[in-house]
Amino acid sequence: MLLPDRNTVERLLRHYRTQERTVLSSPSDLSVRRRFDDTAYTLCVLMGVRSTPEALRAAERYVAPGAPL
Repeated sequence: MLLPDRNTVERLLRHYRTQERTVLSSPSDLSVRRRFDDTAYTLCVLMGVRSTPEALRAAERYVAPGAPL
Protein backbone atom coordinates (compact mmCIF):
# COMPACT_ATOMS: atom_id res chain seq x y z
CA MET A 1 0.00 0.00 0.00
CA LEU A 2 1.25 3.46 -0.85
CA LEU A 3 1.58 5.83 2.09
CA PRO A 4 1.29 9.62 1.90
CA ASP A 5 4.29 11.81 2.55
CA ARG A 6 4.48 12.60 6.29
CA ASN A 7 5.37 16.23 5.65
CA THR A 8 2.30 16.62 3.47
CA VAL A 9 0.06 15.09 6.14
CA GLU A 10 1.59 17.32 8.84
CA ARG A 11 1.10 20.41 6.68
CA LEU A 12 -2.49 19.44 5.89
CA LEU A 13 -3.25 18.84 9.59
CA ARG A 14 -1.91 22.30 10.48
CA HIS A 15 -3.92 23.81 7.63
CA TYR A 16 -7.07 21.99 8.80
CA ARG A 17 -6.65 23.25 12.39
CA THR A 18 -6.11 26.82 11.19
CA GLN A 19 -9.18 26.68 8.98
CA GLU A 20 -11.18 25.13 11.82
CA ARG A 21 -10.49 28.20 13.96
CA THR A 22 -11.41 30.48 11.06
CA VAL A 23 -14.73 28.68 10.51
CA LEU A 24 -15.54 29.00 14.21
CA SER A 25 -14.84 32.73 14.13
CA SER A 26 -16.73 33.31 10.84
CA PRO A 27 -19.44 30.63 10.67
CA SER A 28 -21.54 32.49 8.08
CA ASP A 29 -18.71 32.89 5.55
CA LEU A 30 -19.49 30.26 2.92
CA SER A 31 -16.16 30.55 1.10
CA VAL A 32 -14.31 29.83 4.35
CA ARG A 33 -16.57 26.84 4.98
CA ARG A 34 -16.00 25.51 1.46
CA ARG A 35 -12.20 25.66 1.83
CA PHE A 36 -12.48 23.94 5.19
CA ASP A 37 -14.63 21.17 3.70
CA ASP A 38 -12.18 20.76 0.81
CA THR A 39 -9.29 20.37 3.24
CA ALA A 40 -11.25 17.81 5.27
CA TYR A 41 -12.03 15.87 2.08
CA THR A 42 -8.37 15.90 1.02
CA LEU A 43 -7.36 14.61 4.43
CA CYS A 44 -9.90 11.78 4.13
CA VAL A 45 -8.56 10.82 0.70
CA LEU A 46 -4.93 10.90 1.83
CA MET A 47 -5.67 8.74 4.86
CA GLY A 48 -7.99 6.38 2.97
CA VAL A 49 -11.04 6.83 5.21
CA ARG A 50 -14.56 8.20 4.80
CA SER A 51 -15.11 10.50 7.78
CA THR A 52 -13.27 13.59 8.94
CA PRO A 53 -12.91 12.49 12.59
CA GLU A 54 -11.48 9.17 11.43
CA ALA A 55 -9.10 10.94 9.04
CA LEU A 56 -7.90 13.27 11.81
CA ARG A 57 -7.21 10.36 14.16
CA ALA A 58 -5.40 8.41 11.45
CA ALA A 59 -3.32 11.43 10.40
CA GLU A 60 -2.35 12.27 13.98
CA ARG A 61 -1.27 8.68 14.59
CA TYR A 62 0.62 8.63 11.28
CA VAL A 63 2.69 11.74 12.04
CA ALA A 64 3.20 11.03 15.75
CA PRO A 65 6.84 10.82 16.83
CA GLY A 66 7.99 7.24 16.78
CA ALA A 67 5.16 6.08 14.50
CA PRO A 68 6.25 3.21 12.23
CA LEU A 69 6.79 3.94 8.57
